Amino acid sequence: MKTVSLIATFFMLQFAHSQKNMTLKECDDALQKNNLLAIAGQFNISASKASVIQAKIWEQPFVSAEINALNPDANRTFDIGQNGQKAIAIQQLIYLGGKKRNEIKVAKSNVQLAELQFEQLISNLKFALRQSFYSVYFDQKKIASLASQSEQIETLLKSYEIQAEKGNIPLKDVVRLQSLLLNLKNDKIAVQRDVTTQKQNLALLTGIDEPINPVTNETKVIEDYSTPKYTEEELLKLAKEKNPDYLISLKQVETQEATVKLQKSLSIPDVTTGFSYDQNGGAFHNQVNFTLGIPLPLWNKNKGNIKIAQAQLGEIKANKEYKALELQGQVQSSLALWKEQKFQYSSLSKSINQNLEAVYQGVFQNFIKRNISLFEFTDFMESYNQSTLQLNEMRKQFILSSEELN
Repeated sequence: MKTVSLIATFFMLQFAHSQKNMTLKECDDALQKNNLLAIAGQFNISASKASVIQAKIWEQPFVSAEINALNPDANRTFDIGQNGQKAIAIQQLIYLGGKKRNEIKVAKSNVQLAELQFEQLISNLKFALRQSFYSVYFDQKKIASLASQSEQIETLLKSYEIQAEKGNIPLKDVVRLQSLLLNLKNDKIAVQRDVTTQKQNLALLTGIDEPINPVTNETKVIEDYSTPKYTEEELLKLAKEKNPDYLISLKQVETQEATVKLQKSLSIPDVTTGFSYDQNGGAFHNQVNFTLGIPLPLWNKNKGNIKIAQAQLGEIKANKEYKALELQGQVQSSLALWKEQKFQYSSLSKSINQNLEAVYQGVFQNFIKRNISLFEFTDFMESYNQSTLQLNEMRKQFILSSEELN
C-alpha cells in the first residue's frame, strides 16, 4: 500500500512539473501568434486587400486580325502581301458612370469590414481566453483546498478504522468520516472535470500543447476591477466607439450604400473605342478607322439588381438599429451583473481567508484532543468546505463579470 502511494505521489509531482506556468499576458501573446482562427482571419484581410488591387484593373485591350485565306481572282492562298488583304483592329472598353470608382470604394469598404471582423474575432478569443484562464486559476485553488482536507480526513479515518476494529469506537463514527471523505472527493472530481475542460480550451486558444498553469496577482486583479472607471452613459458611448460587433454593423451600412451606387452605375452603358486598319477591304487603300461602340439600354437597365441592393440596404440599416439597442442592453446587464458581484464580494471581510483557516485549524486540533464531538467536527467540515468553494467561486465570478463588461 505504501509503495502504491509513493508511485501515485511521484506521478502527481511529474504532472505538476510538466505544467507550463503562464501569465495572462503570455497567454494573450501566444493566442495572437499561434491561434489558427486568428491566422485564418489575417488571410481573410489579405484576400480583401487583393480585391482592391483587382478592382483597380481595367479590362484588357482587345486585338483582332483578319488575313486573306483564299484569293479567287489570283488563285492564291494567304495573299497578305502588298496587293493582298489584311486587317487589324484594337479596342478598349471605357467605363462610364463612375463604375470603377464605385467598385474600388466597395472593395476598400470590404477591407475595413474584414479588419473589423478580425478585431471582433480577436476580442471574442481574448474574452474566451480570460474566462478559461481565471476559471482554471480559481478552480485549481478549490482543488488544492479539497485535496488538503481529504488528506487530513484520510489520515484521521485510518486511525478511526484501527480503533473501530479494536472496539474502542463505534463503527458509525467511521462511516460518518467515510461519508465526509466521499463528499470531498466527489466535489474534487466535479471541479477537476471543469478544470480539464478549461485547460483544453486554453490549449486550443494559445496553441500550446503543455498544460497551462495560470499565474496571476489575484489581489491586484481584484483591486483593479473593484474601482469603477466609467458611468453607464460613458460606457455606452465607449462601446459605440470601440465595440467591434457594433462597428461592423455601421461599416456594413456604408458598404451596402456603396454597393447601391455601384449597381446604379452599372445601368449606364460603357463605351468601346479603338482603331482599325484595313489594307484593301475598305473604301480606300490602307484605310485607318476610328471605332466607337455603345450598347443600347433598351431592356437591361439593371433595375432588378438595384432593387435588390436597396432592399438589402434597408435590411442592414434595420440590423444596425437593432445592434445599437442590443449593445445598450448588453452594457446595462453587464454593468448590473458587475455591480451585484462587486457588492457580494465587497460585503465579505478582507480577513475571511485567515479567519476560515484559523477556525479550521482550531476545530481540527480540538477534535484531535476530543474537546468536540465527531458530529460537531463533520458538521463544521461540511460548512467549511462549502464556504471555501463558494469564496473562490465568488472571486472567480467577480473577475469574469468584470471581463464581460470590459
